[in-house]
Amino acid sequence: MRTNVYIDAFNLYYGAVKHTRYKWLDLERLFARLRPHDSIQTIYYFTAEIKGPHHANQITYLSALATLPRVQIIFGKYKLKTVKCGVEKCTFPGSRLFQVPEEKRTDVQIALTMARDAWQDACDRFILVSGDSDLVPGVNMVKEIAPAKQVVVYIPARNAQRGAAVELRAAADKARILPNELIRKSQFPPSIPDGSGGFIHKPADW
Repeated sequence: MRTNVYIDAFNLYYGAVKHTRYKWLDLERLFARLRPHDSIQTIYYFTAEIKGPHHANQITYLSALATLPRVQIIFGKYKLKTVKCGVEKCTFPGSRLFQVPEEKRTDVQIALTMARDAWQDACDRFILVSGDSDLVPGVNMVKEIAPAKQVVVYIPARNAQRGAAVELRAAADKARILPNELIRKSQFPPSIPDGSGGFIHKPADW
């Protein structure tokens, strides 16, 4: 079956690879192993450029993904959001208000991309990598546009609570936990050609 993959990058990171040695993930290799009988057409990777000490590592990883012909990177953005500290005896200077980055647009872009691909008959099977219930409307829209299409959800999770994803499981045709063992086996080599005569090197602290 013609298959497209839609990856919620931050859900994948926080659910399956943070605090592991397996962040240098080759997405084409992963889904070739995960779906060996599917014809993978496109792997969409939805993310946003972060700020701070890990920015350089993210840019290096995105450069590595850009060498994979079937991967398309789609960017959202981070927007600063003002929140109030919920700790009653908070000692944060000033008015207990501080700013935190909030990821924007990713859920909408995933849903719109899936709906477009359903409308254009771009694939027969939709593989969604996320556990976020905000994506339920997108799954429902695919099923409304093209009822014969199959939606399979893989939930990135290393604990039962995160892996529950009850609403998303109920909306999809099938739902499974993303196999962590395949993530371990689907890493890029430490250095990969960048296509311009140079190499992209795995970050030293990964």
